[in-house]
Amino acid sequence: MQGLKRRVVYISLYEGIAIVAASAGLALMSGQGLGHSGVLAVIASVIAVLWNLSFNALFERWESRQAVRGRSLRRRVAHAIGFEGGLIAFLVPVFAWWLGVSLWEALVMDLGLVVFFLVYTFVFNWAFDAVFGLPASAAAVAQPA
Repeated sequence: MQGLKRRVVYISLYEGIAIVAASAGLALMSGQGLGHSGVLAVIASVIAVLWNLSFNALFERWESRQAVRGRSLRRRVAHAIGFEGGLIAFLVPVFAWWLGVSLWEALVMDLGLVVFFLVYTFVFNWAFDAVFGLPASAAAVAQPA
């Protein structure tokens, strides 16, 4: 599976699981109700989807220009850290505003989620590639016979 279809399936599965996990985590960390935290999780999911589309397009463009093909452990770790690092910059101000907390408190909450999401992103990507195959940008180039 490649292209837009791959991205739509990836994002739908990833964010569906993420909304459930983030709602519970935010409710526990903030002391807010599950409904209030659930709305924030959906807002965060929309931001994450937009970031995901942008980041993965840029990452795959970079990846397609690399001499070494495939997705090594090092490349997967770099992908996960790059994605989550960028997402922190977008989400901390939103968390602070929605929950009525300082930027520091929002950062601490977001870092709690980041620990979960770093592992989740890594495992999800590995499992997704195992089920659906590697994207063209990472697939081994066929050698002429």
